[in-house]
Amino acid sequence: MHASERLTLARLPSGVAIETTVHTYGTDDGPTLYVQAAQHGREVNGSAVLRRFHERLDPKDLSGRVVAVPVANPLTFDRVSYTTPERLDSVNPNMNRVWPGDAEGTLHERMAATLWTYANDADAIVDLHTGAPEMLTHVVFEEGVDRSRELAEAFGTDLLLGEPADDEEETEWTERSFDGKFRVAAGDADIPAITPELAHNKELVEPAIETGVEGLFDVCRTLGLLDGAPTPTDQTLARNHLGSVTADDSGLFRPHPDRDVGEEVEVGDPLGTVYDPSSYEVLQEASVADDGILYALTREATVTAGQSLGNVALVQEE
Repeated sequence: MHASERLTLARLPSGVAIETTVHTYGTDDGPTLYVQAAQHGREVNGSAVLRRFHERLDPKDLSGRVVAVPVANPLTFDRVSYTTPERLDSVNPNMNRVWPGDAEGTLHERMAATLWTYANDADAIVDLHTGAPEMLTHVVFEEGVDRSRELAEAFGTDLLLGEPADDEEETEWTERSFDGKFRVAAGDADIPAITPELAHNKELVEPAIETGVEGLFDVCRTLGLLDGAPTPTDQTLARNHLGSVTADDSGLFRPHPDRDVGEEVEVGDPLGTVYDPSSYEVLQEASVADDGILYALTREATVTAGQSLGNVALVQEE
């Protein structure tokens, strides 16, 4: 069985409804998987993944239910943006910092609260995201949550990033409002959740889409929603958000010609140069601060102070 419904997430000042579509596949006889895409509107490959999943899935094969929302945030989707304009939500411009939402809160909080009524009934959650073009496709999960790690392994990317949630990371979590992430709110509700980052925002890229579709089917298999077992993958486990190299000042950034995404790097390896485009002054010779795998490298030349220039995944020994 497949059914779809138009859902009102919130209303604009003019009274115009902010709507999205919710698809439901299968029946209530088994586990429920909730999956959404385009919480950040420029991250469109997740929406394409759900379209292809819809085309390939036979709902009669499901032993349970899949609930899918291909456009979780229509406001940012229409603007091809990461956040919502200040005029609409000056308090919470990033929807992925307000979960589980508030039915009487700001615009994003209301939108999240409406979707949470569906997500909170699920046995597992997949929140499809898309990163920069120069980024390894990976899956993020909360460290120490075995069921979430099982989902991450089933999704099948080469790189798994465990997001630390212990006391040592309390400062960073507070500063970046990580406790309001969809994946974290799901964990607080005892629902295993993962965030695949498919790479290549703003454009539909075939390898990223196909990785997402196969990963979603393998998640369904590991949950028992579909027959069979996930495809075995040789995976590297690393930690998330601890190996970022940021710009000390604003200017133009030229990545070092020897740096490639996916390579192993060591402390002190050159990452690139930030310079003043007017005076030609070199502002920063950026270098790697941690040993690990370079999984993201900015290719956008114009950077601002504090912007990430590259990210290193810190490989974990098991």
